[in-house]
Amino acid sequence: MNLISRILATPLLVIAMQSVANAEPVQAVADAAITRTATTITLPDGVQLYYKDWGPRDGQVVTFSHGWPLSSDSWESQMLFLASKGYRVVAHDRRGHGRSSQPWEGNDMDHYADDLAAVIQALDLHDVTLVGFSTGGGEVARYIGRHGTERVKKAVLVSAVTPLMLRTDDNPNGVPLKVFDDIRKASLEDRAQFYLDLASGPFYGFNRPGAKVSQGLINHWVAQGMRAGHKNTFDSISAFSATDFREDLKKFDVPTLVIHGDDDQIVPIDVTGKAAAAQVKGAKLIVYKGAPHGLPDTHKDRFNQDLLDFLQQ
Repeated sequence: MNLISRILATPLLVIAMQSVANAEPVQAVADAAITRTATTITLPDGVQLYYKDWGPRDGQVVTFSHGWPLSSDSWESQMLFLASKGYRVVAHDRRGHGRSSQPWEGNDMDHYADDLAAVIQALDLHDVTLVGFSTGGGEVARYIGRHGTERVKKAVLVSAVTPLMLRTDDNPNGVPLKVFDDIRKASLEDRAQFYLDLASGPFYGFNRPGAKVSQGLINHWVAQGMRAGHKNTFDSISAFSATDFREDLKKFDVPTLVIHGDDDQIVPIDVTGKAAAAQVKGAKLIVYKGAPHGLPDTHKDRFNQDLLDFLQQ
């Protein structure tokens, strides 16, 4: 059994529970001085974020927050589709990922949320629909928890890590700490091979019988991951697994759509998608039968249409 198989096969009853507190809040960026160019935003701490801003400037705004260890490139199918429908679509590379800076510190959800706020502020975006995939779903939740919904019209959580992935005393159905420790171990031992195993197997469900494997999609995933900083992606494992978003979800007061595959081998639907939908008042849950974690690619036509339908409601 290879390492990724061992990670995913780890029994859920054999690991001690661990409670992880959120990091100390960092200063909000609402009044901070930031500078931007056509493709970058420089924050007060010197971190530079790369971003894409496509579609008509007067279009309804949709922002996209990507998953670990990817970049805004992972959203191009959705961005091209919605921009062609008249929407203004914005996506940035999270700090430490893609073409953004690789700071040694600050690789946590509070900083991620404040960086999203900086993008929204710098581009002066209003009535935004926030779309977050996997780790990006946590980023969206923490953004609303820290910055509210004054600039937010709707929210979409896709295969998201909310409300809490890690098994703790008060989250007994969560994923054991050992699973994430094994991910850290694999990242340190041979990050490139681990990423290849992940993309070739459970991320897109390519390890399922009869799956139609796309080598191009695998290569694209690995290329994005290897462009991210080693320290940044390593720290981010704690950010996406151990951050508790339950209080953040209580602050959602905008229409919210939750989309999750019921064959998600990375972010189990019962722990996350179903639980998040139950905690956000009025949230709509759409379950993709048989869909893997990476459904924005494997089920992109359906996903794009579901996004468009939600935006038009």
